[in-house]
Amino acid sequence: MASFEDNLGGRLALLSPASLNSDQKKLYTQLQDTMVPWAKKSGFRADTYDDRLIGPFNAMLRSPAISTAIMGVTSAEGKETSLDKKVREVVILTVGAAWQAAYELYAHVAVGQSVGHDAATVQALAAGQKPASLSPEESVAYDFTQRLATRHQIDDELYEQAIVTFGEKGVVDMIYLAGQYMTISGLLNTFAVPAPPAA
Repeated sequence: MASFEDNLGGRLALLSPASLNSDQKKLYTQLQDTMVPWAKKSGFRADTYDDRLIGPFNAMLRSPAISTAIMGVTSAEGKETSLDKKVREVVILTVGAAWQAAYELYAHVAVGQSVGHDAATVQALAAGQKPASLSPEESVAYDFTQRLATRHQIDDELYEQAIVTFGEKGVVDMIYLAGQYMTISGLLNTFAVPAPPAA
């Protein structure tokens, strides 16, 4: 009997753990050990009640070797970034809003609140608006990411603001983070992955 959760893969069927080949199983185990607990702690869902992965993770199982490498970049970014958690969520939500990636916005509205943004701030970011509540650093991160994600060019004035605010490493870190979430949003939008219904 079909479950209402079967639709959470969008255009892709949700893969059951029993159906995975050995490379997929390794990636599945890695995602179950890292991303699923992080999602639960942050207040969103990354799997179904019968342990199938949702969000971008179901799509990632289709290309396990490259997806494993992408997860290595994700891990390195989390450990080595010079950006603080609140700035990172401004970047991620700004990308998600530019791409209108439903699952991405669902997940990072929750993560944004878990790192200290208030509900009004994350809802405004998810709607593609710049909240007045952003700190000066968060404001520059928003402007930089929004310009990069929508116009793909950074003018001299904004570049200088970003360098003064974050330094050269910080600007590179911001580009890497935005790029990661453009890739994730591309997976989500191509496969029409929805956000889970509200509990």
